[in-house]
Amino acid sequence: MNRFRTLDDLTDVKGKVALVRVDLNLPMQDGEVTDLTRVEAVAPTILELSDAGAKVLLLAHFGRPKGERRSTMSTSLVQGAVSQVLGREVMYISEVSGPIVEQALGIMRPGDIGVLENTRFWPGEEKNDAEFARTIAENGDFYVNDAFSASHRAHASTEALARQLPAYAGRAMQKELQALEQALGNPEQPVAAVVGGAKVSTKLAVLEHLVTRVQHLIIGGGMANTFLAARGVDVGKSLCEHELTGTVSSILEAADKAECTVHLPYDVVVAKEFAPNPASLRTCNVREVAPDEMILDVGPQATEALADVLKTCRTLVWNGPLGAFETPPFDTATVALARTAAALSKEGLLTAVAGGGDTVAALNHASAAQDFTYVSTAGGAFLEWMEGKELPGVAVLAK
Repeated sequence: MNRFRTLDDLTDVKGKVALVRVDLNLPMQDGEVTDLTRVEAVAPTILELSDAGAKVLLLAHFGRPKGERRSTMSTSLVQGAVSQVLGREVMYISEVSGPIVEQALGIMRPGDIGVLENTRFWPGEEKNDAEFARTIAENGDFYVNDAFSASHRAHASTEALARQLPAYAGRAMQKELQALEQALGNPEQPVAAVVGGAKVSTKLAVLEHLVTRVQHLIIGGGMANTFLAARGVDVGKSLCEHELTGTVSSILEAADKAECTVHLPYDVVVAKEFAPNPASLRTCNVREVAPDEMILDVGPQATEALADVLKTCRTLVWNGPLGAFETPPFDTATVALARTAAALSKEGLLTAVAGGGDTVAALNHASAAQDFTYVSTAGGAFLEWMEGKELPGVAVLAK
C-alpha cells in the first residue's frame, strides 16, 4: 500500500492555516440536520489541528447546486451542527477564496475554526480546475483530506488542491484507508464478500473484481434472483434482471476459474405481496417458488450455512443487505448473518469491514455495526474501491 502522509507527519502548525476537506453533506429535514454521523467522523481531525493552534478552514460541498449559489444549499445551514459536535464556536465564511477569506483569517486566532461556503457554488470545483484550486490554496499553508466519501471524484477541493499545498490524510481518512487495506489490499485469507442489494447492474464491476480476490462470494438481495435465474431457477415474479443472466453466467464461470465459491440461497422466504408480515408468507426450496410469488429474503437453512462459512474465514467485506430488510420479517437473514459477523469480529476471529448507505442502515438495524472492525459511511467511494479502482482524492495523498 502507498504510504500516506498523515497528521503525524505535520510538525509545528501553530498559527498556520489548515485547509481541511470534510464531508458535511448532511441529511436535513425542515431546516434541521437529522444525522450528525459525518461530523462526528471528522471531529478528531478538526479538534487535533485546532488544539495544536492551527487556524482551521473547513471545505465541503452540500447538495448539488451545479456551479451556482443557492441559499438552500449554503454551508451556513450546517454551521450549527458542526459547532454542536465540536463543542466550539465555528465561524461561517461566505466565500472559499479571495479577500473575504483573508479578512476572516485576520480576525481568527490560532485554534479557531471556520467553515467556508459550499465548494460546488463555483463551476471550477466539479471541473477540477487547477486555477480555482490555486485561489483557494493562496489562503492556506497545508491541506488535509478527511473526506474519503468524496475522494472518488476528481474535484478541485479533493484533487487539484492537494497538488497546490503539502497534503495529508486526516484521521478519518487514515482509519478508512487502513481498514480497506486490511480487507482487500492485503487481507488475511480466506476472504468472504457479502454483496447484496436490488440490482446486479449497479454492482457488475464489483462482482467481476471480487471473484478474483475472495474465496467466498455470498450473493443476497434482489441480485441473488438474477443469479438463480442464470442457473435455471424459476424465480416467479421476483425482482430479477433477466436480460443480465448471460453476464451473470460469465461471472460464475470466472469464479470457477479463480476457485471462488459463489453462495446462492437454496431455501428462500417468499410471499405473493410485498408488505409487512403478509398472509401469504412461506419458506420453501428455491425450486418451489410459485409463478405468483416473489423471493424477499434468504431462508433460515441457507442463512445458517452462510454463518458456518463466515466461521471458516478470516476477513469479510460486506456491501448490501441479503433481503428486503426495511420490511419485516424480510430482515431476518440480514440481521442473523450480521450478528454472526459482529460476534466473530468482536472475538478477534474475523476482520469485518462494511460500507455503503443501505449496509450501514442494515447493520445498525441489526445492532451489529459497533462490533464490526470498521464500518464505512461512504457509498460511491466504497463501491469504487470494491471495484479495484484508484480513487483520485486518495492517490494524490501518497508519499
